Amino acid sequence: MVDELDEARGWLDAAARVTVLTGAGVSTPSGIPDFRGPNGLWTKDPGAAAMFDIDRYRADPDLRRRAWLNRRDHPAWTAEPNAAHRAFVALERSGRLTALLTQNIDGLHQRAGSSPDLVVELHGTLYFSACLECGARVPMAEVLARVDAGEPDPPCLACGGVQRSATVAFGQALDADVLDRAVSAAQECEVFLAAGTSLQVNPAAGLCLVAYRGGAHLIVANGSPTPYDDVAHAVLRGDLTEVLPALLE
Repeated sequence: MVDELDEARGWLDAAARVTVLTGAGVSTPSGIPDFRGPNGLWTKDPGAAAMFDIDRYRADPDLRRRAWLNRRDHPAWTAEPNAAHRAFVALERSGRLTALLTQNIDGLHQRAGSSPDLVVELHGTLYFSACLECGARVPMAEVLARVDAGEPDPPCLACGGVQRSATVAFGQALDADVLDRAVSAAQECEVFLAAGTSLQVNPAAGLCLVAYRGGAHLIVANGSPTPYDDVAHAVLRGDLTEVLPALLE
């Protein structure tokens, strides 16, 4: 891996525009489990996937009650950024980072010091709740306080509709403006780094091809193989809290 790491570092050093895509593997060292990995949420409890299906969530009050408890107890509330998050802050400070696209909903990039103006949350954020009927958004802390006060499935205070976290569920489309910004960042970069993502979920995974076809060097850094390894210019394996600082700092 040393040769590929050195080569990838050279591309990054020479680039004026770098776009990053991050996934769950960046946050797992902070104690936030992924979905599909050996210790993933869905691996250990396949039934948990239903909480992330928008149609089932709408239809099943018991499922919603379970989902609210899951949000209340989510490890993101107490997790701390790790060396991988801080490596992206170092990249930003070098003046070369165009956008930090993330599939994560935990806010750890911002807490590590990444500029909110550069972070593009493709799959939304856990820190807000959104009504599925009227679209009203309120801080998640306010809704979780209602859960703790005895409302197992708190309805929207504006219209009485079903609420969930302001995240993208299966069966929902990504916000069009967010996706447009991500596509533009992939098209315009000289280096595209996909880190800690299995690259199995579109349209986020497809941003790799957008960048590749635009002439960017594609670097994939992940603990396990991805569908884009064969087209990547460099593939880096290993602990991302070691690989990313070595690559970016």
